[in-house]
Amino acid sequence: MSACKTLSCFSLSSSSSFFKPTLLHPRQRLTLTRRCSTSALLEEPEPQSPSVQHLLTSPDGVSTLMKMDRKPLLPHEPHVRWFPYLDAYRCRNGCVLSSAEVVQALAPCISDDRRQRFGSVVRNRSYSVCLVVEGLCDFGNVSATFRSADALGVQSVHVVSCDANKRYKDNRHVSMGAEKWLDIELWDSTKECFKMLKSRGYRIATTHVGMDAVSIHDLDWSCPTAIVVGNENRGISDEALELSDLHCSIPMAGMVDSFNVSVAAGILMHHSVCDRISRMGRHGDLTVEECQILLAEFSLRHSKSSISIVEDYAMRKAATLT
Repeated sequence: MSACKTLSCFSLSSSSSFFKPTLLHPRQRLTLTRRCSTSALLEEPEPQSPSVQHLLTSPDGVSTLMKMDRKPLLPHEPHVRWFPYLDAYRCRNGCVLSSAEVVQALAPCISDDRRQRFGSVVRNRSYSVCLVVEGLCDFGNVSATFRSADALGVQSVHVVSCDANKRYKDNRHVSMGAEKWLDIELWDSTKECFKMLKSRGYRIATTHVGMDAVSIHDLDWSCPTAIVVGNENRGISDEALELSDLHCSIPMAGMVDSFNVSVAAGILMHHSVCDRISRMGRHGDLTVEECQILLAEFSLRHSKSSISIVEDYAMRKAATLT
């Protein structure tokens, strides 16, 4: 599997040196002018990212998270291995920056500790396992699954048909802001979501207790897999069960026969990560180029001033080329 060949030269103790910005051509080198002191930039508090409620009920909520250009959603074009971003950030003045330029522009504004944390997180991220939550009514459960996904290195999360009319209270304390660092996609229908996932090369595993269910311990999680968890009361929909590639279950030894949906999602993701590590030596499987792009994406999401700093960098770049 190609994923086994990626990142083999990484040193976990040298994240800051690995992600050193790529050197530009002399004509393209730009002096990074600072409009405020470095100390002020480093101490700038993180902005309040949109709440989970806003993300799941506002048409533009999720789209505001994604910064780097994304690959077009073309379900008729199958992908052997899915990675959503292009190596391009499109500025308001029409200038297109590479991920290396984005990282270079923002490097003075992010502390060394934060950059090292980004490097470590990115190296342990993967799109080979993604989570699908179908029809959940409790936004607290959605928030909890986001938090587990981020903690376990599952970068891609899909939400199908959330009911925006359900009673809701802010659950930021549940997600701990994890939604800011994930790639979240919203879908109006299970069929539409599954069609796109299959085009990206995922097999779809729905959680279900039935005669045909396979224990999670018997699955090879090195295969790109979308894990689907269902509604708190009804479970997985009949449509999802029919359209999925397989049904899986978590072995239980107690008197009760089910887990809370967010707990089940956490167990499934944790087991998949452990299985991938045992088979391949690691969960994170991004290539060097993909790590650089995701690092740029994280850098752009870092603070409310990131975009303006990069836009200023692009203006100065355009001026040097004219």
